[in-house]
Parts: sequence; structure tokens; C-alpha cells
Amino acid sequence: MSTGPAVSAGRTGAVAAVDLGATSGRVMHARVGANTLELTEAARFPNTPVRLWEGDRPALHWDVTGLFSRVVEGLGAVARSEPGLASVGVDAWAVDYGLLRAGRLLGEPYHYRDERTAEGVSLVHARVPAEQLYREGGLQFLPFNSLYQLVHDQETGVSEAADGFLLVPDLITYWLSGQPIAERTNASTTGLLSADGSWNDALIERLGLRRSLFPQLVDAGATVGALLPSLDLPFAGAGPAVTAVGSHDTASAVVAVPMDATRAAYISCGTWGLVGVELSQRVVSDEGRAANFTNEGGVDGRVRYLHNVMGLWLLSESIREWQRRGLPVSLETLLAEAAELPRPSELFDADDPRFLAPGDLPSRIADWFAERGLRAPASPAGTVRVIIESLAEAFAGSVRTASELSGVPVDTVHIVGGGARNALLCQATADRSGLPVLAGPVEATALGNALVQARAAGFISGDLETLRALIARHYAPVRYEPARVGVR
Repeated sequence: MSTGPAVSAGRTGAVAAVDLGATSGRVMHARVGANTLELTEAARFPNTPVRLWEGDRPALHWDVTGLFSRVVEGLGAVARSEPGLASVGVDAWAVDYGLLRAGRLLGEPYHYRDERTAEGVSLVHARVPAEQLYREGGLQFLPFNSLYQLVHDQETGVSEAADGFLLVPDLITYWLSGQPIAERTNASTTGLLSADGSWNDALIERLGLRRSLFPQLVDAGATVGALLPSLDLPFAGAGPAVTAVGSHDTASAVVAVPMDATRAAYISCGTWGLVGVELSQRVVSDEGRAANFTNEGGVDGRVRYLHNVMGLWLLSESIREWQRRGLPVSLETLLAEAAELPRPSELFDADDPRFLAPGDLPSRIADWFAERGLRAPASPAGTVRVIIESLAEAFAGSVRTASELSGVPVDTVHIVGGGARNALLCQATADRSGLPVLAGPVEATALGNALVQARAAGFISGDLETLRALIARHYAPVRYEPARVGVR
């Protein structure tokens, strides 16, 4: 990759990156300067959804108030070691939101895996055809996209009392700063932004949504406000600023991919596998819509042209099921056992929507094979191996499609996030794509979050290529060459 210009700026400083994923959250303490990039974990905690009874069904929600409590505890740990912290920034998953009235949260946000999300699809498409939604918003179809959830909440009266909504990272930012905003990268996942990055007022009106619900948009790098004194955290002086970062976790992760975007694809691999390329402008074509590729906002006005693949959710939820059955299994042991098995001759479709909901994934995978007259894996290790190979095939196919649709001549694939630790997955992706895979950094999201804050604070300067050069100097990726044949 091109190393880009040297990072330049003034002194080395410290920031805190709050990074909330769909299965866990963390608060990271980063020290950043022209020749410094150090990341230390201050707190890590599970993100466990809760089921709450709602009249006639159990509904799946996020425990955001519990998450916020753990965030504040983590910031307290940072304050004790770095009282002069300059900034705090928050990123999290996309599409989900909290409804507010007079600044008060009306209830824990719904989880995108809650079954209610599909009900909004028919309501929306009856008003605006899917083809038109794609032309205007450039967003891939996912039944839990924010616009489907918002219309459903309106039609069922859930949002009747609300006078505003905030996406999850913006909600945490509001509780830290007192300022209700919508950071643009995550707002782009609602399906309600125009091509110029503003709220699409005409579409909002056609969907019958209230424009007054929608908060002010800001860009990554903007100062939102000061950390609220009422949080009673032991920071020195006036305390740190609260800075908007790429609040969609994938937007922050892509900042920290040490790539040459003119010829590389990225896979941000955690609960989901986000597979795509970085562009300067959107690609809104019939072919892109058919392939379910999305145009989401990136930091500095870049476009994340990508496709969602189910990701490591398939592994984590399968392991939870086996443990519920009382089997003594762990991811590390199963991966080691899976690596000793022959490559499976039959794979399943990792994008099949049947695998979206929580529950017994191993049985659903077995059913997928049985419905086609194929032999399902006979053991947990066999299931893990077929998950790995099926994910790798889906990743490889999405890389090829991203290249074809965007015109980016991909010669390298970067995997960042938790999947970068999974050597079996990285090697399988190299084999099935026929391209070298560069794995790491694992904590790309927190690093991208921290770099945007550090640039805003004046500790470093430069464009994304410059920031990525700093990542490359401090986090050398692990290289996987395509070693096998006959897997495509």
C-alpha cells in the first residue's frame, strides 16, 4: 500500500473511544501523536439483549441504560489514569434508535433482530417502491433498516408520544454531552438521507413521518459539546470534549483499514461481515440493487459501498446453543478441531434470512442441508468448519461483486475486527477469493474512532490515507496467501 504523507501535528494527547458492538462494548484509552499510537483497554463488558413482555408477545430490546452505566464506569477508569483527557467519542451499531420526549427516553430501543421489523416493510413499500428507495437512498434492502422500523412505530402508535429519536451511538453521546445530534455516517443507514447527505424531507413526507423527529446532522470530527459535569467523573479542569466520530462502527473501522483504497477491498468482520470498497461517490444502479449493495456514509465524505454478510454471529450463536444443551465447547477448541477436518464439499448460503433470528442455529443449518437432500455436518466441529467455509465463500463472492459493480480493481483483501483473529477464516477467504488477505488490526473500530478524535483535537493532521499510514506503521497485518486450488 501507499504509505502516504507523514502524520504531522503538535503534541501527543489522549482520547477515549467508546465502541459498542452488537455482542460486547468497550472503552479504550488511546494516546495519539505524529509517531505515537497506543491503545489500552479500560473496560470491556457484554451487550446482552433483554426480552420484555409487550401485551401479546416477548419483544427483544437493547439494554442501553445498562450499557451507558458501563460506559461511564469505563470513562472513570480512564480518568484515573489520564485526568487530562482531551476528548470522548462514541460509535455503535446501525439502524436502531431510542424514542424521546422532552429529552427523556420513552423505552429501551428495539433490537433489529426483533420480529416486528419485517412488519414495516410492506407499510413502506406500499407508499414508496423499493426501486425508488434505492435510487434515492442507495441503501441495500434489510428488513430492519431504520425507515421500516420508524414507519412501523408510527403506524402502531409506539412513537405517538415521541418528539425526537436518536440512533444508539447518538443517544449515548446525548447522555454524555446533553446535545441531541445525528452523526452523518450512522444517519446514512436510516435510508432517509439524500445524496447530498441531508435529511430527505420529500421522502420523509411521503412516508408520513414527522420531520420534527429528526435531529440536526453533524459530521465526524465535529465538537458536540463538553462532557457533562453531572456525570461526576474525575477529569481535570473543564474535562474532555465530546467529539462526533464515525458513529457507525463500520465507518470508524474503515478509517483504520491500512489499505490503498484504489485497489483493495475490506471486510469489517464482527457480528456482521461488512464486505466492500471505498468510493468517492455513490453507485446507484439496477445491478447494485439486485446484488443488495449499499452506499453508506464514510468519514470525510467517502462512500462505503458494501454488502452485509451474516458474519461471526453464525459462530457465536451456534456456540451459545451448544452450551445451552450442556456441551462443553469453546470457540478456540472447536476452531482447532475444525482445522483438522477436510474442506466440506457442500456449503450453505450464509445470507439466508433464516439465520438472522436468535436461537438454535445449528438445527437451522442442518435443516438447510436436509431440504436440499444434502448431508449436514455431524458434529459441532463439522458445523464450525462448514460455517467458516460458507462465510469465506460469501466474503469472496461479495469482494468480486464489489469490484465488478464499482470498477475498483481489487488485488488485496483486508480483514479487520474480531475476524482478523480467526486464522482459519482468513485463510479460507484467501483461498476462495484467490487474493492475498491482510488481517488486522483487530481493534480497528476503536482505532478509527480515536484517530478522528485525535485529528479534531490537533494531535495529528492529514487525510484518511495519512491516518491509515499511521495505522500501518504501528499495526503490521498478518498476510495469508491463497494456498489451495479448486475452492471457487
